[in-house]
Amino acid sequence: MYRCIIIDDEPIAIRVIRNHLSVFTDFEIVAECNNALEAMPVLQKENIDLLFCDIQMPQITGVDFIRSLVHPPKVIFTTAYRDYAIDAFELNVVDYLLKPISFERFTKAINHFLVLQTSSNDSVSFVQETRDFIFLKADKKHHKINLADILYFESLGDYVIAYTNDQKVVTKERISHLYDLLPAKRFMQIHRGYIVSVDKIESIGAGFVEIKGKKLPVGRNYKPGLQKLLSQ
Repeated sequence: MYRCIIIDDEPIAIRVIRNHLSVFTDFEIVAECNNALEAMPVLQKENIDLLFCDIQMPQITGVDFIRSLVHPPKVIFTTAYRDYAIDAFELNVVDYLLKPISFERFTKAINHFLVLQTSSNDSVSFVQETRDFIFLKADKKHHKINLADILYFESLGDYVIAYTNDQKVVTKERISHLYDLLPAKRFMQIHRGYIVSVDKIESIGAGFVEIKGKKLPVGRNYKPGLQKLLSQ
């Protein structure tokens, strides 16, 4: 369970983040604060994994507040202003969300946070270090896709088709961005147009991998990854 704090002087903004976050069952809101000074004692007492922080607030800005923390948690800035983007990313924040925050954009930020958690915690077990699902937007809604059900992804320009055990979902997304959101130990890019679930590979041939009887091409630049898989 990831423990979060929301800091914003606008009640509507807090409510939007709370509603968006409620979809993700692995997150718990520990506190909702109207300014950074209210959040300081919470950070001192609680173990916080993720901080949603507005920038323009009374007393101290969100940027200055994060700079003041010796060991800050992961941070997602939520603001109506673009002006602080450079300052924010110098602080190595997870994301910089502009208000009004859509659920689609919020989901990308959460997925990015989960990827960072996976890549920075290699000492835990394989099951613990990977999340179990990803959200893909299609048909004007967000589909929760269990990673264990995914066979492979196929790129069609600005769109990606996710093939699972019992369905396919077409989402407007670049395959390169999607690959960054997936756990590296469970998925492998074998071609500029294909990402496969490693567990679902049935056979590997000369220039292809086979999943559910379908042969998917392997690009020349991606062959070393398959060779490494074969040698394990």
